Amino acid sequence: MKAIVTVRLKPGVLDPQGKAIGHALEGLGFTGIEDVRVGKVIELELSETDEQQARDAAEKMARRLLANTVIEDFVITLR
Repeated sequence: MKAIVTVRLKPGVLDPQGKAIGHALEGLGFTGIEDVRVGKVIELELSETDEQQARDAAEKMARRLLANTVIEDFVITLR
């Protein structure tokens, strides 16, 4: 089973990389961009076949290593 963990900065946390991308896009002539936020996507191929156990394992991994839960939120999607 594949678990996809999407990690994003929490609202209100400064995102300098997102700001830099926003400025670069404006410099390239793109208009109407109000905000850019940068995150990461981690794909985990798990041997687990039980959906709930796979979700629980992915959540433990996200909380312990993949996301800094002080400043980041995460969402887990299973496929």
